[in-house]
Amino acid sequence: MSHVHTVQSQTTSYSPCYADLAPAIDELKPVVSRHIKQSEKDRHLHAEVASNMARVGLYRIGVPRVLGGLECHPEDQVRVIEAISRMHGSAGWNLMIGVEVMGALSTAYPVDVLKPIFNDPELIISGALNPLGKIWEDGDEFVVTGQWPFASGVHNAHYFWSQSFQVASKQSTEKIRDEQGPQLMESLVASDQYTILDTWHVSGMRASGSHDVHIDEIKVPARLVSRSSRKSDYQTSTLYRLPSHSRLAFNKVGVASGIALAAIDAFTELATAKKPRASSGILAEREDAQWAVSQAERLVGAARAYVFDRVGAMWRQVERGDTPTRKDRARLQLACSAAAQDAVTAVEHLHSASGVSANFLSSPLEQLRRDVAVVRQHIMVSPQYQHAVGRVLLGLDSGTFLF
Repeated sequence: MSHVHTVQSQTTSYSPCYADLAPAIDELKPVVSRHIKQSEKDRHLHAEVASNMARVGLYRIGVPRVLGGLECHPEDQVRVIEAISRMHGSAGWNLMIGVEVMGALSTAYPVDVLKPIFNDPELIISGALNPLGKIWEDGDEFVVTGQWPFASGVHNAHYFWSQSFQVASKQSTEKIRDEQGPQLMESLVASDQYTILDTWHVSGMRASGSHDVHIDEIKVPARLVSRSSRKSDYQTSTLYRLPSHSRLAFNKVGVASGIALAAIDAFTELATAKKPRASSGILAEREDAQWAVSQAERLVGAARAYVFDRVGAMWRQVERGDTPTRKDRARLQLACSAAAQDAVTAVEHLHSASGVSANFLSSPLEQLRRDVAVVRQHIMVSPQYQHAVGRVLLGLDSGTFLF
């Protein structure tokens, strides 16, 4: 697999990244399929899957061109993640997290700091930007300590990017504050400096490897410490001027829709071969099966179209130099949240119409049902914020940090 992309120019325009990557993605199918069972058993993605995705540039679809990335338009990012998620939900989830982390990280550090790191063509960075650690200055360095859950893909990562509250010293528990509130800092730590704790014992997304990471008073050079909540404008092209919470929502859609499309594939295969008990024909001839697959097709297709409509509108706004309004951000959030919910509903329809066959562990629909439910639970696409969208559309304050 020799599909390596190293475009160096940096502009606000974009090319069809998905079309360029499609041949490489197709070549990944046997690699992903071959390792699904072992990845599920191990509760983390097989290294060969992750390294091959990295080698063909998939983790770099949200990375700036100046760092050897593809800087893809959000719609292309969603399509790439969707294609991998259609093969295996956990593989798509790991890719999505890696894309988001590497994209966000590339705006938080100067290019000259990141170039030596990004020179590795198989680079993968995992992260957890929830401030569960503490960090303090120690001469020309910083010391970081803490434990972070949900570190998806960390088994295959070369670095872990974590967020901490800054304190004055090791003994201090009081957070250092400025006029904006507590000081949040991120630290980039190499894989030999942290410990992966075996905490990911779950039903859905088993192979995502979303275990806890523990860092015990590791010294980090000042150049590898960032303050993304205070300064994250080292990249200024269109992709990196999109609202940060919007960027953390739309790629989740790719995982959800990819899993739902896989469910449609699995159901179609089952329905055209299975002859239900006490039936003279195959499952495909039954009206409940026909209704289920039509509804799944409608739900997934309409949801994707709404997401692409909203993200495309926001892209054009930002490209013109306009700032998305609260309503703009709320509508995109609604599109992403609804897409996750609709993917779950689509899979539920297909699972129900499959009969008892879908209850067996050997059924793809059994795993797909578990996996797609996890996407909906993520805070960035959770249905709990849909009422807040309504508040904004009615002229009220959202009551949430998202928009």
